[in-house]
Amino acid sequence: TAMIIDFPREEHIPSLKALWKEAFGDTDAYLDLFFGTGYSPTRCRCVTEEGHVAAALYWLDLFCDGQKMAYIYAVATGKAYRGRGLCRMLMEDTRNVLCGRGYYGAVLSPGDAGLARMYGTMGYSHCANIGQIRCQAGGKSVAIQRVSAEVYNAQRNLLLPEGGLELGKAAAGFLAAQAELYVGENCTLAALRTEQGLFGIELLGDPKLAPDILKTLDCETGVFRIPFGDHPFAMFCPLKKKAKTPRYLGIAFD
Repeated sequence: TAMIIDFPREEHIPSLKALWKEAFGDTDAYLDLFFGTGYSPTRCRCVTEEGHVAAALYWLDLFCDGQKMAYIYAVATGKAYRGRGLCRMLMEDTRNVLCGRGYYGAVLSPGDAGLARMYGTMGYSHCANIGQIRCQAGGKSVAIQRVSAEVYNAQRNLLLPEGGLELGKAAAGFLAAQAELYVGENCTLAALRTEQGLFGIELLGDPKLAPDILKTLDCETGVFRIPFGDHPFAMFCPLKKKAKTPRYLGIAFD
């Protein structure tokens, strides 16, 4: 049967959600967040066979020094369709679409070393690490306030390290839908409260504030991601000769 690679239609959404759940095990609530804030049919490509979605991927717009980049997200192939090269076909198709739309590059965060090797065969190479801080609450309270996506994003852009990726509107909205966003005099924080403590999806600014932030937010323990460090995190595929290689991807929606 003929495989079709195209943008999804409205009737494909239930099938897209079913594939996502099969591949990643996320909850209906998380899917509702994504499809309500981060999803657009113009930023999704899918492989269909007889109307069923066999494989799909999504992207969100990011910016590096003014150059538009695509953050490739939630690449998945249905179990019944694996071993047929659909992922490679879909990635190549998406690359052509992005080139046609004037994107300078594509970035992604592979879930493990095996995926990193696979994406390496598709033109992606390592571009950025992150660091991680584990700490207990301590010190003194710090002046931070919870803010909207717009306020957070504006402050975040001021604190981004050189070569850092700025969030587009949909990416910022999706982040705000699932995380608490804070700004302080010399920091921005996107965080989730979990049973294990606070997970700082991204802490920009002074990392020494981490224990104070935990005390302020009434959390005993926390893990914070910060720029650079020892953990390989992002891969990049240039789509134009003048593309600037990003040096930092902070928000990976993983």
